[in-house]
Amino acid sequence: MITSRSDFRRFYTTISDTSLLTQLISVRHDLTLDVDSMNDQAVAELKAKGYTFHDMTSNQAIVFGQLTDERQWADISAEIKQFIGRHSLNLREDGDVLRVINLATVLLARKVYSYLAPTGRLHAQISPSFSFDTEKIVEHAKQLVRLFKDYGIPEERVCIKIPSTPAGLLACRQLEGEGIRTLATCLFSVPQAVAAHQAGCLYVAPYFNELRVHFERGVWKEYNDTVHEHPMAPVIYSIVKAFQKLNSNTLVMPASIVNLSEVVALTRLSPNHLTISAGVLQDMAQPGTAVANEDLEQAVMDGVNSSGRGNLTVSSKITDPENHALSEAIQADTETQRKLNDALQIFDDMERKTKAFLCERLL
Repeated sequence: MITSRSDFRRFYTTISDTSLLTQLISVRHDLTLDVDSMNDQAVAELKAKGYTFHDMTSNQAIVFGQLTDERQWADISAEIKQFIGRHSLNLREDGDVLRVINLATVLLARKVYSYLAPTGRLHAQISPSFSFDTEKIVEHAKQLVRLFKDYGIPEERVCIKIPSTPAGLLACRQLEGEGIRTLATCLFSVPQAVAAHQAGCLYVAPYFNELRVHFERGVWKEYNDTVHEHPMAPVIYSIVKAFQKLNSNTLVMPASIVNLSEVVALTRLSPNHLTISAGVLQDMAQPGTAVANEDLEQAVMDGVNSSGRGNLTVSSKITDPENHALSEAIQADTETQRKLNDALQIFDDMERKTKAFLCERLL
């Protein structure tokens, strides 16, 4: 508590000199920070400043952005060409192009690997085209894990991101049973999160902002009181509380974060992890971005229901082959359905652009 003018001066000097990144690491020991980027250069620069992140997350948009960066392409293109020649791949065949995208994902991730914490994981996302086909999701996940192992990354340091569709979470349950760790992504609701817990996922990644905010002007909205006004804040709060009631081993890792105010708001919701883009992390590392420690204290949302919405509650089970309970819950929630479909469409567009880039460079 500040009780004197000298206390105020000390407080002001500390805040003006401290970065939000340093503050979070120092104050919120219950929060693990991850990097939502494959930009190895940015991660290396943050590491040189003393910041180490646990996991590296990625998706089709991140892969496209880094693969088409000339520095990155120059670093990995020779290995890609060797792989194509060694396996006699035909880039006019969609299946062969996807194998090359798999490789690009692994090679870009591997460049970040050495900068992560000793137990940190590299995350790769299955093709959005498989999001409603459990068998194809499982097959693609296993292909990615094998490829990581071929390029020196052990299975225990890999996590496969799978969209939180009914088919996707059934795939997560199968993969987790076989020892492959999974993250439930494209997640916008408590029922999706509860289903992911029941599937045994290592992580759920509820999107704070719908994916479209990163690609279309005018979609993102700023709030005066983000933690109490943002529509996803009570959802993430409910997921955290539901998992506490369930004694869940599934960790909550919010994603799709735009700025420092959202980082502060999400910290107050007490997730286990936050995955943050390299750009936002760099902003967080700037001196003077720290906030009062009280502004990082856990939020309390009276009246927010943590038991779930729709027909999937904390007592429901994923038992039937079609995952009907989750299907009904998503269909009953028009916003979740819209955001999920939008995210899958955007990721599919990014994958198509990656295929076009590879064909342009390699055919």
